[in-house]
Amino acid sequence: MRLIVGLGNPDPEYQWTPHNLGFMAVDELANRAAIRVERPEAKALVGRGKLAGEEILLAKPQTYMNLSGISVRDLLAKYQLELGDLLVLWDEVQLPLGTIRIHSGGSAGSHNGAKSVISAVGTQEFARLRLGCGPEQALSSRREYVLRPMKKRELEVAAEMLDEAGNAVEAILKEGIDAAMTRFNRRQPAEGELDR
Repeated sequence: MRLIVGLGNPDPEYQWTPHNLGFMAVDELANRAAIRVERPEAKALVGRGKLAGEEILLAKPQTYMNLSGISVRDLLAKYQLELGDLLVLWDEVQLPLGTIRIHSGGSAGSHNGAKSVISAVGTQEFARLRLGCGPEQALSSRREYVLRPMKKRELEVAAEMLDEAGNAVEAILKEGIDAAMTRFNRRQPAEGELDR
């Protein structure tokens, strides 16, 4: 079984903020697999089912972002899963909005939820899918940016990205992370390159 965790904040005021893209990605997977993510377990809402022929446990920690790792650690222990069974989804302000990146390990960067997961599980060697939410211009406050509701156009781009993220997760489950990285970690073409 694979544990797929989306990071976010549980209060309704955060529902459509960039910082909740991890929750939105879990919702996308839940829709694809007809899984209801609503059972309280290990400080998270969870749902179990099958996606791409694999048994999965979807989870949305309810601890608030900065303590997400507690829930991840407790779910791994409860279901006797290894770190190789874990996939964590989170927003990434360092990536342009609409871009996804899959990696099998690495640092948390500036993401406090990812830092919490790394601290709780004792390693940064676990699969992650980062969901780009970076702005077009420099930020005066990263915190304010990721915690404000997205505008209509941003939500449209995010919806396309979440669909792509769903495809990427299915590829990870079916083909493995290396194949998914090759397929989905494409460099964004520079302006004008598409015309060549």
